[in-house]
Amino acid sequence: MSYIQDKVVIITGASSGIGKATAIHLAKNGASVVLASIDEDGLKNVVERINQEGGKAHYKLVDVTVNEEVQSLVDFTLDKFGRVDTLINCAGMMLFSMWDNAHVDEWETMIDLNVKGVLYGVAAVLPHMKKQGSGQIINVGSIAGHAIGEGHGVYSSTKYAVRAITESLRKEISVKHNIQAVLVSPGVIATKWQDKVTDKDVKAVLEGLNEVAIDVDYVAETIGFVVNHPANVMINDVIVTPTNQKW
Repeated sequence: MSYIQDKVVIITGASSGIGKATAIHLAKNGASVVLASIDEDGLKNVVERINQEGGKAHYKLVDVTVNEEVQSLVDFTLDKFGRVDTLINCAGMMLFSMWDNAHVDEWETMIDLNVKGVLYGVAAVLPHMKKQGSGQIINVGSIAGHAIGEGHGVYSSTKYAVRAITESLRKEISVKHNIQAVLVSPGVIATKWQDKVTDKDVKAVLEGLNEVAIDVDYVAETIGFVVNHPANVMINDVIVTPTNQKW
């Protein structure tokens, strides 16, 4: 039995990477997906592909660091489908840097996107899921939220925060309101994230990571596995990494 079929799913960061792959995977399995990102061309391409393949997809241009825009995303979804079954907080940024180089602007960007973006998503869907008496909040974390390495400091801090947010939701919301709160933590994924790193001193830390990186489709399938559960069964934490990743 498929529990993905006919679910209404919001996915942030859905114009590329894990979010894009997850949107395509869930739509192929019968979900109606609403995609959000700041990249409108990317969103259009994903929605066009899904609809051409017989799926149901809409998109909305959204900056998840702006609370009002995330609220409008949920309102848009409710207007289209009348409910929100699943929120996948996938929007995020990974910018490794050394403490000595004090990339403060990048720190602030990651905090706003990786932490505040998740919080705004939770705040926007929670009242509706409580009213429904069910729902799924799936937060995409990182292996860096479980282990800290050189150059990972601030990024790891944001993902530890996502881990804490998810665990707190379980303790406070899941047990009272039947709303699943799940953390999916990928390891090194082939999304070209290293190309966005500006700190030259951290390049040595990145050497070899592309050699072990796994395709985003494996993470999308893992998220699909999480979504495909009835309301009374919750997968708590999932870590999906390359077999030969060392950290």
